[in-house]
Amino acid sequence: MKALQIPVVELPKETEELRREIRKFINEEIKSGSIVPSCDSWLCGYSVEFTKKLAERGWIGMTWPREYGGGERSSIERYIVIEELLAAGAPVAAHWIADRQSGPLFLKFGTENQKQFFLPKIANGDIYFSIGLSEPNAGSDLAAIQSRAVKVENGWILNGSKIWTSGAHLAHYMITLCRTEPMDPQNRHAGMSQLVVDLAAPGVTIRPIHLMTGEHHFNEVFFEDVFIPDDMVVGALGNGWKQSMAELAYERSGPERILSTYPLLNELTNVLIEKGDIKGLNEVSSLISRLWTLRNMSLGIAQMLEQGIPSNIIASLVKDMGTKFEQEMAEITRLIINVAPSTTSTNLLERFMGQSILQSPGFTLRGGTTEILRGIIAKGVIQG
Repeated sequence: MKALQIPVVELPKETEELRREIRKFINEEIKSGSIVPSCDSWLCGYSVEFTKKLAERGWIGMTWPREYGGGERSSIERYIVIEELLAAGAPVAAHWIADRQSGPLFLKFGTENQKQFFLPKIANGDIYFSIGLSEPNAGSDLAAIQSRAVKVENGWILNGSKIWTSGAHLAHYMITLCRTEPMDPQNRHAGMSQLVVDLAAPGVTIRPIHLMTGEHHFNEVFFEDVFIPDDMVVGALGNGWKQSMAELAYERSGPERILSTYPLLNELTNVLIEKGDIKGLNEVSSLISRLWTLRNMSLGIAQMLEQGIPSNIIASLVKDMGTKFEQEMAEITRLIINVAPSTTSTNLLERFMGQSILQSPGFTLRGGTTEILRGIIAKGVIQG
């Protein structure tokens, strides 16, 4: 059985100034009223204006080469910035997917023209991406996808659909996993490719999927004879499965998998301190110790990704443990203190509690269901 090795990351002292800088910026934005903190802000907090402000400060595409609009900073520096943004509940949903995984995917597998075209626009906060993986009839079995692209002159004709596409109604492009060859029953992972779909192209239809809150983040996207130019194929034809799995390591391991409900935890702690509730604070201390452990694991994966070390199994583990923690946060809060959740309340604890309860069902679904993740972990540990 394979042991899982996660490096312990010591944050350099020079990053303390960066942390102070981002905190000062966020506090000024909150005081001015330009942003309203919320739980799950990386999915539901959409603000074009705030995204542009981050871009102006070089906080999008931070680790990318300067020739593509990046800042050539370390993955740990980027981690500190996004950690502070998430902890504050800042609205970062607009650029989140493009910065987190679409950009790195282009850097690793894209053509030079794709890098030159897409990466500076992402870093400038001008274009946003969504993810085209899950399909309505495939369930959690990604290898069962049916969306298909057929070769034509100078490109491909794409037909099919995707579901649970976060922010597709607001995004400009989607990196879509589809079949470019008929499915091989002996190797269902073969014959898949990734195409960049312009979501404004003829034949693309986006339909909303509303949450219990009435909010609209998820979508179902339909492709009906959508033309995809040859130069919008990402990486090698037939290599889509491998590329998608590499992309998912970025999606599953970041601090957004442990900090979606951090504003609730922070406000709960503040209220208990004000009340002098020692018993409640003792309960909270166990939550903070769990969070600290998860954070160190997530930091370790950030370093592994920077060094090019395979981390899909460990990323799946962090995602599983992290989203479970996030999901439990609202229930544990209810047991510690008497609070009436309300998404419209002016009381921060009540509002964050309401947001956490209504958003939490999706935590253990998006980015891979708990069952799928545990299968990946089990197979990886045993086979490794």
